[in-house]
Amino acid sequence: MSKVKKSVLVAGTFDLIHAGHIYLINEASKLGDVYVVVATDQNRELFSGERPIIPQEQRLEVIKNLKNVKDARLGRSDNDTLKTVEEINPDIILLGPDQKYSIDLLKDELKKKGLNHIEVMRLKTYYDKYELSSSRLIKQKIIEKYKDNKRISSENGR
Repeated sequence: MSKVKKSVLVAGTFDLIHAGHIYLINEASKLGDVYVVVATDQNRELFSGERPIIPQEQRLEVIKNLKNVKDARLGRSDNDTLKTVEEINPDIILLGPDQKYSIDLLKDELKKKGLNHIEVMRLKTYYDKYELSSSRLIKQKIIEKYKDNKRISSENGR
């Protein structure tokens, strides 16, 4: 008797792909086939106040080509996240450790939509093997390096 593999949904911006993103996807793949929803530029700006560095189509292409990603799609332009969940109909939604979604609120919203069969869980461990383990830290490093290079250039030009 063959066991049907579960489907696991992960979502995020996936700007400046780093080892933490790979870790999330690899951990999700231990639970089943991984389906990824990549946030649109517009929704990322609406949610966080800033647009991603990498445009949405490019981020989607990168995610689609990662090992352990069964399929990926852009989020909806109307930001109806539950509609996307309904379309994919996963067995599990795996939230990243730093995603600010409330599990209880998400479960309540899923129940209202009749999707109470979906298990919602959060990856409890951060991948912090490297110094630059988040997009935020990578951006900070780039800014610091740019400022240092600009300072050195102006000192040498005196």
